This record gives sequence, structure tokens and C-alpha cells, in this order.
Amino acid sequence: DYLDNGNNKMAIQQADKLLKKHKDLHCAKVLKAIGLQRTGKQDEAYALAQEVAALEPTDDNSLQALTILYREMHRPELVTKLYEAAVKKVPNSEEYHSHLFMAYARVGEYKKMQQAGMALYKIVPKNPYYFWSVMSLIMQSISAQDENLSKTMFLPLAERMVEKMVKEDKIEAEAEVELYYMILERLEKYKEALDVVRGKLGEKLTSELQSRENKCMAMYKKLHRWPECNALARRLLLKNSDDWQFYITYFDSVFQLIDESWTPPAEEEHSLEGEVHCSIEQAVNFIEERITEESKSSRPLRGPYLAKLELIRRLRHRGCNDEYKLGDPEELMFQYFKKFGDKPCCFTDLKVFVDLLPPSQYTKFIRQLLDVIPLAAAAENEVALPGDIKALQQHLCVVQLSRLLGIYHAMEKKQKLAVVRELMLRYRHGLEFGKSCLKTELQFSDYYCLLAVHLLLDLWLEGEEAAVWQCLTLLEEGLSHSPSNAQFKLLLIRIYCRLGAFEPVSELYSSLDAKHIQHDTIGYLLTRYAGSLGHYAAASQSCNFALRFFHSNQKDTSEYIIQAYKYGAFEKIPEFIAFRNRLNSSLHFAQVRTERMLLDLLLEANISTSLEESIKSMSLSPEEDDIPWKDLRDNRDLTVLFSWDPKDRDISEEHRKLSLEEETLWLRIRSLTLRLVSGLPTLGHTIQPKNSEKTAENGVSSKIDTIRALLQQLEAAVDSGKKFLEQKVQYPVLGPPPTRMAGFFSNGSCQCQTSLFYLVSDIYELDTNGLEDSAEIQERIGNSFKSLVERLTDLFNKCKGDLIEVRDGTLKTHPNLLENLVFFVETISIALWVSSYCDSVLRPFKSNLQKKKKKKKESSVAMPPVFTHFLDYVTELQTLTSNVIDHIKGLEIILTALKLEELSLKDTLLLQEEKKFTKTVQGKVQSSYHHSVQEIGELLKKRLDTIKKLKI
Repeated sequence: DYLDNGNNKMAIQQADKLLKKHKDLHCAKVLKAIGLQRTGKQDEAYALAQEVAALEPTDDNSLQALTILYREMHRPELVTKLYEAAVKKVPNSEEYHSHLFMAYARVGEYKKMQQAGMALYKIVPKNPYYFWSVMSLIMQSISAQDENLSKTMFLPLAERMVEKMVKEDKIEAEAEVELYYMILERLEKYKEALDVVRGKLGEKLTSELQSRENKCMAMYKKLHRWPECNALARRLLLKNSDDWQFYITYFDSVFQLIDESWTPPAEEEHSLEGEVHCSIEQAVNFIEERITEESKSSRPLRGPYLAKLELIRRLRHRGCNDEYKLGDPEELMFQYFKKFGDKPCCFTDLKVFVDLLPPSQYTKFIRQLLDVIPLAAAAENEVALPGDIKALQQHLCVVQLSRLLGIYHAMEKKQKLAVVRELMLRYRHGLEFGKSCLKTELQFSDYYCLLAVHLLLDLWLEGEEAAVWQCLTLLEEGLSHSPSNAQFKLLLIRIYCRLGAFEPVSELYSSLDAKHIQHDTIGYLLTRYAGSLGHYAAASQSCNFALRFFHSNQKDTSEYIIQAYKYGAFEKIPEFIAFRNRLNSSLHFAQVRTERMLLDLLLEANISTSLEESIKSMSLSPEEDDIPWKDLRDNRDLTVLFSWDPKDRDISEEHRKLSLEEETLWLRIRSLTLRLVSGLPTLGHTIQPKNSEKTAENGVSSKIDTIRALLQQLEAAVDSGKKFLEQKVQYPVLGPPPTRMAGFFSNGSCQCQTSLFYLVSDIYELDTNGLEDSAEIQERIGNSFKSLVERLTDLFNKCKGDLIEVRDGTLKTHPNLLENLVFFVETISIALWVSSYCDSVLRPFKSNLQKKKKKKKESSVAMPPVFTHFLDYVTELQTLTSNVIDHIKGLEIILTALKLEELSLKDTLLLQEEKKFTKTVQGKVQSSYHHSVQEIGELLKKRLDTIKKLKI
């Protein structure tokens, strides 16, 4: 009970009391171990657990408790050993055998699962156990590296095992038929799979709607049996003329048959599935019949009308449209709008077909639609407003189409502002209809607000600085009426980040309440900006969110797989495994891991713990690269923000490819930087006095080779990055955010960091050669120190300037200065880690020289130049860092003194209630910049303290 309530200390005490009375009570020992594990005493817990496990317990309580403990320790492989021992002692226990099977499933031991399944079946001949074994064979075939092996050994064996059950007429459940179908499909025996589905066994396929038909259709397609495809699709459309997937198959098959000049046989049936349509006339008539049928149905169906437009599109594509009198697409879309215009789906339905309209007809088409909407104007020159929700939905649909057809894009600035005003008027009027909406429901008129913001974003990109503040104002207003609207939140996140303000973003993102996989698909919106805008604490937190999800995915997926075995959902098991692999090779996962470790080093290494300890606690090593470069998967959802832009302005496949390439290049640079930093402590200096003749031990010399190899890789990655940036890629404003790579190169951080790592190599050389005959190396090191100080000073100069300035009554932010400051802090931290390595090399040399001095009793043993170079360098670093800290204090004072209230909100576009939101927005941006500057300042002060310790 104490453990369940989280009172672990009491649980340990109670267990101790029990153990005093009963020394050998296994279960009490394990429960105590669980308590120890949960209070952070992992080693004690493990020792206690192993003590019990060594006795090979067979009582249920001990086994269950140990299983819980090992799971919490993330050591599922220990559970298998536990049950292997139990099964040996109690060979006929069904329960222990099934626990053993599940334990193997957790660690993915498919061969042992197959054996465990058969052992179970021998004790208790139940079908599920037999098929567990079969499924484990399929899993061996999926995980086999050699495809030939899986096709010639594992799958045929699985097929024979199922055939044996079929011959003995022992197939009982639907899951068993599904498994048989799955094996045949993987063996590419499509004909046999089709026979199974159409035969007696197929009758068991009942749990999903049209499960048999869908499987038949899939096999007909694989076998290119187009007549059957066509006849089956036709038959299913007669049953339900609103099922879109079958229209697609119907059209595909008709045109395949036309291309093959197929003709129906004269005497017998057309096909296994009945009548076949193999000409365009038949297809046209069939669709017309569906529309006629629809007009008689009790509820309106969209399928037949959209199918007609789809057919026109396909005929146009083939260059033959007008000879089949299907009508004019413009007129058909107009009729469709009249019928379905008040449904929110009307826009997305028509969006697919707008390219059937000639551009010259766009304006006329929109006017035609507007004419049929019942809008009422109060007076002559006022905007005509809808009287009910239906009219509002129809009008919204037209506004969305206007944006899609590029009508708004073509307007002048004045016209655009007029449209923004009209849309906001309509938005506020539409709120009347949503007064009874719950907080969790969206307002009917929210899209008006979003469309107005999109127009303002266009103006901002054209150089209208005030427009972006109005975007934020309108979005904040929209959010106050519709607190659950994710689109408002996502757009606010993107715009705040573009302006360099991260503070409001954390709260917005957590209010989105992202669940499970969304941490991978939309997490990039958060993690891309957190660290780079100087919000270190928030950055740590956002990385933790994401990493927690990725780590729990491992554990959760095993549980899903076990449930799938228990309930016979075999076809889901490969899907779960593919899902797990996709997440493990996620680009975002690799990025967050790398950035998190760099961030931890930045905040802690040589401040609260030594660099060596920090790297050890992360189990980092320069030789190991845990990023699956070849299999990286881009799981980001780049279309999460609604966009009504025409195709030429929207995010394209090309943008996706370029973005993935850019993200991968940047990740490579960051990952190599991290590995280079993690290599510094491995060059550790051994304190004994070294003779210059003595070369370094093998261990360390190979370490420096690793660092030199990584440096070459870093140079290559930087070159690829520069080549990429020469393309000057521009993503759409709502497309993927660009990486930090451009800033990293242009502000000089890249050159600084690379030369720091080259310096490490020189210092190492000095360390191995000694001071006597190394004048040339010492000079080289001295020059490196000088040029480094110059480069760091240059980098600091690129951080100077106002972060927020008031220009012509509007605010202008300079997020690039903030990003440069963050890069400066990172570069100076690397400089300090490298300096402490220099320090560790030079200190012993100095003490040796002093000993020599005493021995020879001479007052003038010449000090090698490297010492003065190093001392000058450290002093200059200290001065530079102090200057930056002073600069940051100055920024803080300016930001605090900035009186935003005095900004003349002279824009007549702003209503009184809007002014309230504008103040809020500007206040949030100001506060966020203030917060960033404070965090950066704090961190630099800590770094300054570490510089002061570097005096040899």
C-alpha cells in the first residue's frame, strides 16, 4: 500500500520489520528493493534484487514484484532470465510459460518467442498459442537482414504451419485468417491470398466493415486484374455512392481497361465480380445515374457530384473532355456550392478542383458565388452581413476561395487593408452566433480573423513593419474569444519566435496540450527557438518534454505489442515495430538529444561540475556517433498551420527536401561540435614530469587522432553547409523555420569554434614535445591566441545594437542580435574549456621550471614565451567577457526604460479594444527580451568566474 501511495520510505521500513521476523521472505526483499529504486538508491536495489533472483524464486508474488522492479530499472532482459529459471522448475505451468513468452516479446527475441509459443501449445493445445509461434516466425522474417532468407525460410515455414491447421480444420478465429492472409501477401502469393479471402475462411472476416471486399480489391490490384477491380468498385458504389476510395478505383480501372483495349467476353460473365465498364461513355452514364439516385436520397451526398468533377479532370488530363457532355466545371462547382456551401467541408472539397477554372474566370466565379448568399446590409454603404450561421459559412467559403485563387494577393496595399478591416468586422459580427459556445468550442467566425492575419503577414513581408504587430493584436483578440483555437496559438508561436520573443511561446505551447506523437511532429516549433533566443531554462524544459516522450516510446511500444499478441491483432504488430523504428530514427529526436547535451554543458560544465564529470554523466564519447544518419526520418508536420495560399506560394515538395537537407547539415555540425568537446577531457594530462623524448601512451595518442579526424569531418560539414546557403533558399512564411546555420557562419562563431579545436591539437603537440625544442609550436600557439581574441571581439561587435527600437511610431525588434549573443556565450564557453585544457598542460611545465630554478639556484631561468602568450590571452578573455557583461547591463537598462505606452498608436485601423491587445503584445515582447538578456548575463557572470581561476 505504501508503495502504491508513493510513500517509499515507509515501505522500506515495513519491509525491514518483516525481514527481521522472516529472514528469507523473498517478496519482502523485492518490495524493499522497489522502495530503494524509487528513492534513487539504484545500486542497493539492484544488489538486493539479484540476491533474490539468484535463488530462482517460483512464487507468483516475488516474480511479479521483480518484473515491476526490472521494468522500472529499464532492464527487461533480466525478466527473461527470471522466467527461464521458473519454467525449468515448474515445467507445466501455463502462466509462467506465457509470462516467459511476453518477456521475450519485450526484448524482441523472436526466435525464442517462437520456441516458447510451441512449448506453450504442447502443454495447453490452444490455438492462440500456436499462432503466437507463427507470428514470431513472421517477425523473424521482418527483422532478418537478408531478404532472401526471410522469403525462403521463415515465411514458407509459417505458411506450412498455418496450412497444417487449415487441413485439420482447426482454424477458429478471424485473427488466424488475417495471419494466413498476411503470410501469403508477404510471400507475394496474391492468387492464393485471393482464394483464401473469397473462400470459406474469408467468411470469418467480419470485424471490419467491407474487410473482405477491401482485401479482394488489394489483391486484384496486385494481380492487375482490372475487370474485377472495376466490377467490384461498381458494385460497392451501387451500395454506397458516397465512398470516395471506390470512385478512385473505379476511374483507375476504367482507364486501365481502355488503355489495354479490353473487351468483355461475348458468352460468359464479364468477370468474377460481375459486370464491367470499359468505356468512357459507360463511366459518364454511371456517374450521371449516381447523381440522379442521389437527388432521391433522404440526405444529400457529396460523392457523386465530386466524382463528376474528378472525371472531368481525368478526361482533360487525357486531352479529351468536350466530346462527353459532362458540363462546364465552373457551373458544376457553382451548383455544388449552392447545395453544400454552408458546410465547412465545401472549401476543402472544391480546393482540389479549382485548377479546372481558367484564371480569367476567377473574379466572375467569386462574384457569382457571392450573389447567391443571403446577406443583409443595414444601410447604403455598410457591409452586408449574414443573418444566420448557414449564410456565414457560405460567405466564409467564398472568402477562403478568393484567397486560394490569388485574388487577395493581387491587391494594392490600400485594398488589402480595407479587406482586413472588413474581415475583422465580419469576425466580430460572427461572434454573436457563438455566444452559447463552450470555452472548448471554436467560434463560427474564427477563420475571418485568421484570413485577416494572413493578409497582414503578406504586408509585413512586403516591408510594412506595423503589420506584424497588428497580426499579434488580432490573434490575441481572437484567442480571448476562442481559447481552444489551436491555429491561433500556432500562428502566435510562429510570429513571436520570428520577432525573437520566446517567453509567451512556452505558455502557448503548453496550452496546446500536445499529446504523444505530436511532440515529434510539432515539437520543432518550440525547440528550434528556445535555446537560440537565450531562454535557457525554458529550453531545458522543452527538450525534456520531447525526450521524455521519445524514451517512453520504447517502453510503451513493447506493451502495445504484448496487447496485440494477447488479443490476436497480429497485423498491428509489424505496424507498432515500424512506428517504434520511425521514432527512434526521428530527425527531431536526434536534434533534441544533441542540443540538450550542448545546453547542459553550457549551463553546468566547469560551473557546478567539472567538464569531465558532465561528459561522464551523459556517457558521451568522441568515438561514438549514435545518430542513424542513413535512416533519419523527417516526422515534422510542416502543414500544421492552415494556409489558403495558391499553389505557387504554398509549401512545395522541393521546400521539404531542402529543409530536411538544411536540418541534417546543421545537426551534423552540432553533433561534431559536441563530440569534439567531449574529447577534451580524454586528452587529460598525466601529472608525472615528462621527458621530451617520451612519446605519449597509445591510449592518449589515439585520442588525439580521433579529435583530428572529427575536426576534418567538421570542416567538411561546414563546407557543405556553406554550399547549401549559397542557394539562398527562401521558405514560405508559414513553411519550415530555417536553421541557425546562416547566423553561425555570418557572425564568425564557426571560424572561432573551429580554430579553438585546432588550438587543442597544437597544445597537445607541445605537451608531447616538451618546452625545450618547441619554439615554432609555441609561436604558432601564440598567434592562435591573438587571432582568437580578435575573432571573439569581432563576434562581440556583431552583438552590439538595440534589441528593440522605436521607428516612426512602430516597434522594430532585432532577433539576430539576440541569436549572435547566444552564439557568443557558447563560443566563449568552448574557449574556456579549451583554456582549462591548456592550463592543465602548462601548469606541470611551470612547476618543473621552478624546481630547476631552485636546484640551479639561478635567478634567471628564461620563461618560455608560451606562458606569457597564455597569460595575455586569459587576461584579454577576462576583459572581453567583462565588456560583454557591461554591454548586457546596458541593454537591460534600455529595455526597462523603454516606455511602450508612449508609442503613439496612431494607426487609425486600431479600435479601442484592439489597443488593449496591442499593449499586451508589446509588453510580452519587451518582457521576453528582458528575460533573455538577464539569463544570458547571469550565465556570462558564471563564466567570468571560471576565467579568473585560469591563472597559471
